[in-house]
Amino acid sequence: MAVLAESGSNPDVDLLYDINGLAKDAPHWFDRVMEFVGEYGLLLAMALLVLWCWSTVRRRGGESAVPSVAALVWAPLAAGLAVLVNVPIRGFVERPRPFVDHRNLDVLVSGKTDYSFVSDHATITMALGVGLFVANRRFGLAGIGLALLEGFCRVYMGVHYPTDVIGGFALGTAVVLLLSPPATALLTPLMRAVERSARAGWIVRRRAAAESSAVLPGARQPVESEERDLAA
Repeated sequence: MAVLAESGSNPDVDLLYDINGLAKDAPHWFDRVMEFVGEYGLLLAMALLVLWCWSTVRRRGGESAVPSVAALVWAPLAAGLAVLVNVPIRGFVERPRPFVDHRNLDVLVSGKTDYSFVSDHATITMALGVGLFVANRRFGLAGIGLALLEGFCRVYMGVHYPTDVIGGFALGTAVVLLLSPPATALLTPLMRAVERSARAGWIVRRRAAAESSAVLPGARQPVESEERDLAA
């Protein structure tokens, strides 16, 4: 079976060798960078992108602030839910990691003993990217781009087949979009209630300068007696 795959009869394995072959030709330092980026860096970048989007949404305010923040809350929840859904999928498919059946791969990360299909990293990043797109298209496109790069890195590192990554992309997207209507129906009223809260309202909308100046200590307030004097 491995001989047939290596001969090009299996496009999945053929693409695996093409992408992972880039690691064999790359300098050692570049492989170490790709190892960090693919294992931790892009997840961190995605989290920072979500926070940046949240900061932008609450700063702009407007009528779209509440549903946008609700969508941003749903994005990480959907990513976590998608990973949970992946647990029985992995147990059912039981696909070994590619380096188990293909010994001549350049594997950049050791210690991977779980099953390969589907990729958790691809699932999480694409769920976050699509969730961002629901909240804000500009940030969503950047997030989806990071997710695609994550998928490339996982194959480059020799720890996933391309179809593992595609399956993760599909799973993350499906969970976000299919469950978005009920999630939005629950989270939007919750975020609206948070917005009205005196203590937690900053989560949804930044307080206007006029509001803050009105409560500044020492600010001069109009006095009723002054108005009477002026009238007199």
